[in-house]
Amino acid sequence: MITTVLAFLFTLGVLIVVHEYGHYRVAVACGVRVLRFSIGFGRVLWRRQPTPDSTEFVVCALPLGGYVRMLDEREGPVAPAELDRAFNRKRLWQRALIVAAGPAANLLLAIALYATQFWVGVEEPKAVLGPPSAASVAERAGLHAGDWVRSVSSDGNDWRDVRSMTDLRWQVTQSLLHGESLELMVSGRDGRGQRRATLDLASLASSEVDAKLMQRIGLGNAFSEPVLGEVKAGGAGAAAGLKPGDRILAIDGRAIEDSAQAREAIRASGKSGAAVPMQWHIERGTARLDLVVAPAIVVDAGNRVGRLEVEPGQAPEMVSVRYGALEGLTGAVTQTWQMSAITVKMLGKMIVGQASLKNLSGPVTIADYAGQSVRLGLAYYLGFLAVVSVSLGVLNLLPLPVLDGGHLMYYLFEAVTGRQVSELWLERLQRGGVAIMLMMMSLALYNDMARLLGLQ
Repeated sequence: MITTVLAFLFTLGVLIVVHEYGHYRVAVACGVRVLRFSIGFGRVLWRRQPTPDSTEFVVCALPLGGYVRMLDEREGPVAPAELDRAFNRKRLWQRALIVAAGPAANLLLAIALYATQFWVGVEEPKAVLGPPSAASVAERAGLHAGDWVRSVSSDGNDWRDVRSMTDLRWQVTQSLLHGESLELMVSGRDGRGQRRATLDLASLASSEVDAKLMQRIGLGNAFSEPVLGEVKAGGAGAAAGLKPGDRILAIDGRAIEDSAQAREAIRASGKSGAAVPMQWHIERGTARLDLVVAPAIVVDAGNRVGRLEVEPGQAPEMVSVRYGALEGLTGAVTQTWQMSAITVKMLGKMIVGQASLKNLSGPVTIADYAGQSVRLGLAYYLGFLAVVSVSLGVLNLLPLPVLDGGHLMYYLFEAVTGRQVSELWLERLQRGGVAIMLMMMSLALYNDMARLLGLQ
């Protein structure tokens, strides 16, 4: 819990500081006097101002944002000697540049974070597939447990190597959002017997893009051999005679190819509410044995499921994904661009009803992911931080009056008409923007709570 909270606060701090520093640095470069640089809102916890005429730097109690306050005649009287340092007196292109600098700083940060992640390297599951779920896109494509995806193509001509399972999922998500099918070049786990398979992603609605997307496509977990790991003493599995290292060949006559199938069978054995013994066929060393395994019945997320207190699978095979200096930098730029494009596309689809509003996440989900990524290691946390930085940069460019994108829309109006938006309309638009932001925040918080309670 402490790790999650600290990771969340550090994440917010980094992203807010970088965003506001973008505004601050460009404002100073354009000759604007910056009165205050604030991290957070509310009561001031820390303050520094070297001289009465310099910028006041503060950290406030509520760390959910920040702001840069500049000298501006619209917010108070300005001494005649300082009129040339007022924000509102600057040229249109300078004001637009200052406003755009915040989101731009977040996108530049994302590039730096992705590049560092690519250079450091990360251990990810190899793109060897687990068993596709029944009637899924992967099953219709003829994919099987143990298939190793080597490369992908959108047109069957230009093939891109697949570095890991994470890379494969990223390629699948992009193809789905573009409404394209995806060609896969697959082989056996030993690299032999290459063949082509087609994921008919065009048949799926983009509204189905959510946390359970990969399970519906049939690309859920990476392949995991059905070999028992830990068998807890006193558990139902130990009582049935199961031992670490046992390879599960079949359960109730159904062949088991992957540990996910074993987990599914174990959980399903308790759905009736009573312990239903299972017939296990296992391999122990050179011997093959038949065991009767009776699960314990427990309640999980409101459902009765079977439990054996065993770990029915080995960890997936991992590969090290690391890039060279130039490849890492160009890959970081590409990744930031693609993530920005996907974020914009998803927001657009949610607005017009083509994508589920369940995809909107709030601070609880961000905090949870921050904590998880920190526990996984530096490279994972850098990748998470880059994703959130891209999201913050893109979100701030939305044409909502309370965001940077709204101010850029005002400047576009000024550039086209030659006059500024009136104070009356500024006030009306501001109120509308606040109302929209409050609705978005409420929906994001609702989605967070629904995920936390297992309702989504």
